[in-house]
Amino acid sequence: MYMIKPLAFRMRPTSLDEVIGQKDLVGENGFLTSSVKKGIPLSFILFGEPGTGKTTIAECYANSLGAHYTLINAVTSNKKDLVDAIENSKNYNCSIIIIDEIHRLNKDKQDILLPSVEDGTIYLIGATTANPYISINKAIRSRLHLLEVKRLSNDEVVLALKRAITSKKGLASKMDIDDESLNYIAKKSNGDIRFALNYLEILSITYGEDKIDLPKVSSVVKVANSSIDNDENGHYDAVSAMQKSIRGSDVNAALYYAARILASGDMESLTRRLLVTAYEDIGIANPQAAMRTKIAIESAYEVGLPEALIPLSVAIVDLALSPKSKAACKAMDRAYEEAANSPLDVLDYLRLTPVNVQEIDKYPYDNPDIWKYMQYLPEVIKNKEFYIPNSASTSKYEKGLNEIYANLKTIKRSSNLRELKSKFPIKK
Repeated sequence: MYMIKPLAFRMRPTSLDEVIGQKDLVGENGFLTSSVKKGIPLSFILFGEPGTGKTTIAECYANSLGAHYTLINAVTSNKKDLVDAIENSKNYNCSIIIIDEIHRLNKDKQDILLPSVEDGTIYLIGATTANPYISINKAIRSRLHLLEVKRLSNDEVVLALKRAITSKKGLASKMDIDDESLNYIAKKSNGDIRFALNYLEILSITYGEDKIDLPKVSSVVKVANSSIDNDENGHYDAVSAMQKSIRGSDVNAALYYAARILASGDMESLTRRLLVTAYEDIGIANPQAAMRTKIAIESAYEVGLPEALIPLSVAIVDLALSPKSKAACKAMDRAYEEAANSPLDVLDYLRLTPVNVQEIDKYPYDNPDIWKYMQYLPEVIKNKEFYIPNSASTSKYEKGLNEIYANLKTIKRSSNLRELKSKFPIKK
């Protein structure tokens, strides 16, 4: 029996001018188009969500240059595959190695590629769904241009669908479907052309040349394509967006992004970020919020999904509408930077077991009246301030802490324990 290839495969572009969308890259004045026009090959990484056409663009770029290319998958290929591809490249004036899922390329394989990229034996194009700033080795990243492949708009997906319907490579105008249905498929595809074409093919198989309307389409396209995967960019973006929404007190956005994360089944990343947010962004403006968040998280794991949405919703609304303060978090950042740059010695009387220190110069465990007058920071940074109060705080609790801090700052601290002990003798 003759087996026809899938519609999405048949409709893959073969040159840059056939690529839909990505005008910054492949439009008339796009970066890659200019490279082809000038005949100057480049090495680069294409990163973006699944179904946006990264590998296709890489192959179209090679075809448009008239260059020889080898397609390699970082997961399934071994060192020998890379060595053979590099050796074979020496037989051509211009040879490109395209590596799919390049973020999974281990260091040994990267070391094989680097010399050949640097001396121009090969041009390297990587395709990845992961954030290259996080997932790609710096040695590779610094030698390649980083180009983002963006999710397509609904209009662009509809254009791809119409092209597939009329193309001889596609459905050859043997499908009757209205614009409302095409827009519905495009919306459900979430910018993923492959997803949209696959559903178009299912509809053509199911209904043949019958008129296809929205009820028929909706009976097949039940679930929208999610751009969130706990191993990909969309996931990290949604987690980041949720925290920023809480920080900006937009409770509706916070709930939406949290729901997207939970819809992907990843409760762990959500709960971890909620706890961080409670301490980082709400902080001392509402310290009880962190405790309530922790209790909500424990409850969520106890009941599991989908009921976990109930306690988590309480925590998200609580955090989003709570007064905010990053004063404590920023104070630690400043202290950490200072400690990393200048790790000074601890004052003798603060050490756990001071050596060669007379009794009168030792820490006064039995005289709490002295404690707030003592100097604790090393001498060279004794007046350094890491904690800067949030003067704009609306939190009654934080305002109280700020008053205490202001009063403590009026006290002159001293490292002369003998003098302090004479001023504040132990009360009998």
